[in-house]
Amino acid sequence: MSTAELFPETQKLFLLDGMALFYRAHFALIRSHRYTSGGLCTSGVFGMTNAVLDILAREDPTHIAVAFDTREPTQRHIDYPQYKAQRDQMPEDMQAQQPFIDRLFTAMQIPIIKMPGYEADDIIGTLAVQAADQGFRTLMVTPDKDYHQLVRDEVLIYKPGRKGGEVELIGVPEVLAKWEIERVDQVIDILGLMGDSSDNIPGIPGIGPKTAQKLIAKYGTIESLIEHATELKGKQRERVEENVELALLSKKLVTIQLDVPHDLPIESFKRQKNETKELKELFMELEFDSLGKKMFGKSFSSATNRAQVIREKRETEIQATLFDDPVDEKTIDDVKHDYQTVTTNEERQTLIDLLLKQDSFCFDTETTGLDPRVASPLGISFAIKPHEAFFVVIPEDAEQCAAILDQFRPIFESESIKKIGHNLKYDMSLLKWHGIDVRGELFDTMLAHSMKEPEMRHGLDYLSTLYLNYKPIATSDLIGPKPKTAKDPPQKNMRDVPLEDLVNYACEDADVTLQVAHALIPDIEERGVSKVCYEVECPLIPVLVDMEFEGIRLDTEALAAYSTVLEKEIADLQARIFSAAGHEFNVDSPKQLGIVLYDELQLEENPKKTATGQYSTREAELERLAGKHPVIADVLDYRNARKLKSTYVDQLPLAVNEKTKHVHTHYSQSWTATGRMQSADPNLQTIPVRKQRGREIRAAFVPRDDDHLILSADYSQIELRVMAELSGDPGMMEAFASGEDIHTVTAAKVYKVDVDEVTREMRAKAKTVNFGIIYGISAFGLQQRLNIPRAEASELIANYFEKYPGVQDYIDRTIAFAKEHGYVATQTGRRRYLRDINSRSRGSVQAAERLAMNSPIQGTAADMLKLAMIRVHEALADGNFKTKMVLTVHDEIVFDMLKSEQETVMPVIEQAMKNTLDMKVPIEIEMGVGENWLEAH
Repeated sequence: MSTAELFPETQKLFLLDGMALFYRAHFALIRSHRYTSGGLCTSGVFGMTNAVLDILAREDPTHIAVAFDTREPTQRHIDYPQYKAQRDQMPEDMQAQQPFIDRLFTAMQIPIIKMPGYEADDIIGTLAVQAADQGFRTLMVTPDKDYHQLVRDEVLIYKPGRKGGEVELIGVPEVLAKWEIERVDQVIDILGLMGDSSDNIPGIPGIGPKTAQKLIAKYGTIESLIEHATELKGKQRERVEENVELALLSKKLVTIQLDVPHDLPIESFKRQKNETKELKELFMELEFDSLGKKMFGKSFSSATNRAQVIREKRETEIQATLFDDPVDEKTIDDVKHDYQTVTTNEERQTLIDLLLKQDSFCFDTETTGLDPRVASPLGISFAIKPHEAFFVVIPEDAEQCAAILDQFRPIFESESIKKIGHNLKYDMSLLKWHGIDVRGELFDTMLAHSMKEPEMRHGLDYLSTLYLNYKPIATSDLIGPKPKTAKDPPQKNMRDVPLEDLVNYACEDADVTLQVAHALIPDIEERGVSKVCYEVECPLIPVLVDMEFEGIRLDTEALAAYSTVLEKEIADLQARIFSAAGHEFNVDSPKQLGIVLYDELQLEENPKKTATGQYSTREAELERLAGKHPVIADVLDYRNARKLKSTYVDQLPLAVNEKTKHVHTHYSQSWTATGRMQSADPNLQTIPVRKQRGREIRAAFVPRDDDHLILSADYSQIELRVMAELSGDPGMMEAFASGEDIHTVTAAKVYKVDVDEVTREMRAKAKTVNFGIIYGISAFGLQQRLNIPRAEASELIANYFEKYPGVQDYIDRTIAFAKEHGYVATQTGRRRYLRDINSRSRGSVQAAERLAMNSPIQGTAADMLKLAMIRVHEALADGNFKTKMVLTVHDEIVFDMLKSEQETVMPVIEQAMKNTLDMKVPIEIEMGVGENWLEAH
């Protein structure tokens, strides 16, 4: 029986133990892992997704949140430094999935809770007790037995079944029966006595679970057992008397905290809709076809099979040009090589002297982790020519590490030596956080290949197999295979790998990267992507390294105050919604909201329904009905406020770096097919700006100190200007050249009136048409967007193409080129391949045609921004300015500007941004300055 049936009238809070569920999900599919066609393991994300969707569908929670541990030490680590010290590093397949876990919960609008210094079970314990005191029924979703100590009448454990098995609800009777005790709190004493090898909690040596249970059943607590130790016999008495302090320490370590300081109201965990655009995009990216179709309908498809066929065909073509006949894949044992270990000062200096004489070299770092801000280097490998490499060993001691890195500073900071690497941004960021700036020309094999073959995989092992027919040493060869069952031995830590093995592994990485670079370089020109590779993507790497390092200061106190404001607004909106409905209901439940809107208020005779048969309450559907009842506006406002509070206002402060007090995001250069960058951990590019509430969040991004201001520099209507440039339409070119408002000019043309007769409403509709045309909007789409008759929408589009015939010519030319060549390209040569452009499916063709006309526009705008960042970065360095570039969002660059430089630096930035591509259409930069990002923008 589900909790929905057991507790039908109760508010139910589900608190998910994120990391425990992630591990469980990943290893549940250990024998048949899921992979995308690009080679990404998705078992953990897939299992987690299924588990959460099952909870939402089966249990209908009113509130839900997920808690995760953080890297920061807790009080347990302070009390007992060996706590969890022996835990193995997370498997690589899981590490690669971690960003997607965060994206999953963000896309599902489930609050993510992370509190530095506290573990997930402490957070969940605190919230569970507080929620119970407020009348909630709390379900702690976890397989972890430690949570048994938290169970009470209103707090239960919800233990997911294995491989689709039945869920287990664990309450007070179940805990007492399992442990054979009289009180739930005695679980703590049993756990303390028996210890926990996985967490390295010692307990009392020699006392296992059964003995611990019997002793606590008899004596009640560890303290009482210690007092009565003389009653014990033989070895047992000895063990207890000799380990009194260890037993008390262990009890403290296993005790879950119930007083974690926080300012998270339980109401902030109210369940939101999970059928979001972001979730659909994530499912597409991870190729979750069955889940996608179940949630979003039959039209959902990631086209996995077709993509794989195309990739395999291209792989065959590439290898046919490189190898005469199929030959067996080679390994390190088959190829003669010279890999040298560098440990002494003399050896290091000899290597440095050699590197300083080179025009270029390849390098790669071996580190302790995936986050360059906190990882420590184990060593650096260098390669100058194929089959030869050097590995510089870096000791664990911080001073020795710093000294060795400083010794290599001249070669890294040499402007005249070209540096080659794979995913150079990681290596350069690591060195940046250790005080070393990598300078000079760069060639990144990962980025170069993503430009040359955007639809293929770009991992180094894959590229080595594809271009060299060589299989590099697997990580598992060094640290052991990934455990398939709980009984299998865990993997070793990279620090524990014998030096000889580490040297071969690291040197091979640099050697292989160098050889792959040699294989790629001739093809770069042939494929027409040399400009985007050599002038855009590779030169952008140091810019992003510096920006990520600088970060931006966040006013956490302002966000806390705004959170309180939003909380009141949410309550007021909810009250208004209840008043309109005539009764209270769960506004966050699409099912209940749909009943109110369509059954009770009868806003639509034949309302749309989702694939599951429920009334659709998606944002687009509600916006279409906005004029039919005031409650729609309140619902949309309510959702907006709830999302802002849970996703941004309450989460952003958790991303502040304790040392720098800044937020440091990570940028991905090739995240999207159009070249647009993506920011993550945290994502600063999705902060809403259309409504005032969203804009208020920007007020929390502030200068580093009183001597600085925030400067925002934004390209004005850049995609429309690119459209004018690519189409060459005289009317559009003239509108921009004259400085007239393009939307007013368009309104005059499509409505066939004089410019001074254009009304505000006409301009607004023309603006929608202007941007809609870029994205291939249809008459139906325009009708839905503007809520106007289909005939009027058709007439607007027809008039648009009549007055801007060059745009139609551009569309026709571009689609024709795509049909002939299979791709379209930006002005820098960035390609977008369109596999469906000649499909037999009309729907697929239409979608591909929209991408064909839009991609060169979006992609050229993206390239302009990247080029602008490169030019500005150079200009700031050349002028010795203290002003720093700290953030980029869409077509905007944000600066931490020194006040005394304002008059001199702003023209320099503006000029650098204007002179990126040779264009006839004038480029306008809108600049603003303020005490925060909101004021500046």
